[in-house]
Amino acid sequence: MEQYPYQPHEPHHREGSGQAAGFGGSGGDQGPERGSGGDDGRGHGRGHSHAHGHGHSHGPAAPVSQHLRKVIAAILVPFTAAVVVGLLVLWPGGAPAHKRTGVGFDRETQQATVTRVVEVSCRSVNASGDTPTGDTSTAEGTSAQQEAKGSCKKATVRVDTGKDKGRTFTEIVQPDQTRQLHQGEKVVVAYEPSAPKDLQYSVADVNRKFPMTLLAGIFALAVVVVGRLRGVMALIALAVSFLVLTLFILPAILQGSNPLLVAVVGSSAIMLIALYMCHGLSARTSVAVLGTLISLSLIGALGSLFIGWAALTGNTDDNTGLIHGLYPSIDMSGLLLAGVIIGSLGVLDDVTVTQTSAVWELHEANPSMGWRGLYRAGIRIGRDHIASVVNTLVLAYAGAALPLLLLFSIAQSSVGTVANSELVAEEIVRTLVGSIGLVASVPVTTALAALVVSADRATGDAPAPAPPVTARGGRGRRRKR
Repeated sequence: MEQYPYQPHEPHHREGSGQAAGFGGSGGDQGPERGSGGDDGRGHGRGHSHAHGHGHSHGPAAPVSQHLRKVIAAILVPFTAAVVVGLLVLWPGGAPAHKRTGVGFDRETQQATVTRVVEVSCRSVNASGDTPTGDTSTAEGTSAQQEAKGSCKKATVRVDTGKDKGRTFTEIVQPDQTRQLHQGEKVVVAYEPSAPKDLQYSVADVNRKFPMTLLAGIFALAVVVVGRLRGVMALIALAVSFLVLTLFILPAILQGSNPLLVAVVGSSAIMLIALYMCHGLSARTSVAVLGTLISLSLIGALGSLFIGWAALTGNTDDNTGLIHGLYPSIDMSGLLLAGVIIGSLGVLDDVTVTQTSAVWELHEANPSMGWRGLYRAGIRIGRDHIASVVNTLVLAYAGAALPLLLLFSIAQSSVGTVANSELVAEEIVRTLVGSIGLVASVPVTTALAALVVSADRATGDAPAPAPPVTARGGRGRRRKR
């Protein structure tokens, strides 16, 4: 009885289908097989290709040719070197010291616990002992009457950290206060050494460390369970990004460095670390890096143009006012532009990686497809991505500015008046500039990826002549013995 030698089952391949053996399996061990066991992309299978063709859709992309590696390295190596030099030159060595103002976040704080809460008459804890006589037709007058006639809370708070550990003080909580204190509750207290001793401490906020830590743990667990090793690498990349932000970007800006230059260098460092750490050191990732870099450059140029044209100062609320007061040398409009660039980076990474992967998979499914065909197929995928990503970005910014939008709604201002105010204009510029960069990243990255994979087929190693015994039988066929 005649028998066939063993060969993997490939029901989805046709004879002469043009599936290249070099585009399957692991990326690093198939380079030598491209010239001897692959497919030339014209439908002529060659000997030994059957041994590897079955894995093309289950592993990372095949290695590109040596020529393309040199081209990509010629672009990215100088860019990476420039980022490293920028980090070294601009590295701040820590945030500059300043004298605390005691305003907003610029206060000394300690951890504390509410040990006792009792109800008392608001009149008995009123400083003057007199009932307020405000106009009850106004919100202030109504609130004053309620405080005078209502029941207040007298909380005893124990300081748990710092040089005054164990010290207690009392806090009066009015009935209309948003935050009500409860016995056993962990709180954050502000300390003002220049105040009278009885008034040095006051409750500033609730201690949310436990629920926030628990939520972060659930997030990390979900990422690791679903993403496995990729999830672990993503968490490491997230930690590195946070370190770059807190150890480089923020202190460098506070020390007076140009916010735009700092944001560009810092964002580039985050991009390189996150993309290569999560997706590996490969040509596919390098194309995503190039697409992200071009899109970030466009966002920076548009942001700089329209922030200057619209005369946006970046100093629009108490927090930015406090920053400007503490560090007058900071360019607040440059800080606004830096925020636009950093805020767009995360979504850009998602778009560019997705588009690059889509083009690579299309090429592996049909290696004979030219760059125009790859671009057209990839851009069809990208259009769906554009619609969802832009909507996500706009809603994210709208959600962050929802209280502000409610204030304008209460004031019954027209849409034109609302959009013309600097507070809203900043968000509009931030949203539209970021969205333009995201939209542009799709065709840019898709075109780059299509050119790379198609050029790889054209400039790769010269195909070996097909053995006569398999020229007619096609891919994966052998004669009976």
